Amino acid sequence: MTQVLMIEDDLELAEILTEYLEPFQINITTADDPYIGLSTLDTQKFDLVILDLTLPGIDGLEVCKEIRKRHSIPIIISSARTDITDKVTALENGADDYLPKPYNPRELQARIMSLLRRQQGVVPTQTITTKAKDLVLNETQMSITLHNKILPLTAAEYGILSYLMKKEGGVVSREDLIYNIEAINEETSNKSIDVIIGRIRHKLGENPKEPTYIHAIRGIGYKFLQ
Repeated sequence: MTQVLMIEDDLELAEILTEYLEPFQINITTADDPYIGLSTLDTQKFDLVILDLTLPGIDGLEVCKEIRKRHSIPIIISSARTDITDKVTALENGADDYLPKPYNPRELQARIMSLLRRQQGVVPTQTITTKAKDLVLNETQMSITLHNKILPLTAAEYGILSYLMKKEGGVVSREDLIYNIEAINEETSNKSIDVIIGRIRHKLGENPKEPTYIHAIRGIGYKFLQ
């Protein structure tokens, strides 16, 4: 699960975001005091920081600078301050992204995933295979075989199935699929994802009521299992 430290004194907002992000396997630890936030970051492991600018005791821009001195962790500024100077200063102080309040929690989730992908870097251009029973994924050839026969997948179908295979055992939300697969438009609906999943299952020859590979997780998305 992705671990995120949120330095935010609006505890109501923090609670809303915590509840929204949990189904996406993003766990939020909230610090409403910037000094406690810095101390927490020094003593616990996190994947990303969400930082407000208007904080008690010390300005968020200074907190951002201090975090960057100590850590290389990605930082998203979440602030109601819309002055361009604040945005520029935040980026100059080491922030990776700036999200003006108010915003849709879904946009925050998308930006978190985007930053983490960048942080992880690019996968080397070599043949990488992931095996699960009779299914084999070859990313170099962009193909998936079943019983040694290449599945006739569309770009969107290949994108979804390969993504699920690489996340084997983990729950993948529909929104995660929408934002992480190039062949799928960001305006695609969750219902459309379900339709594509149905086509993939048909090509795999599996029964959705007794799935072999793709398991539906109610209210969230899907999980691929061997």
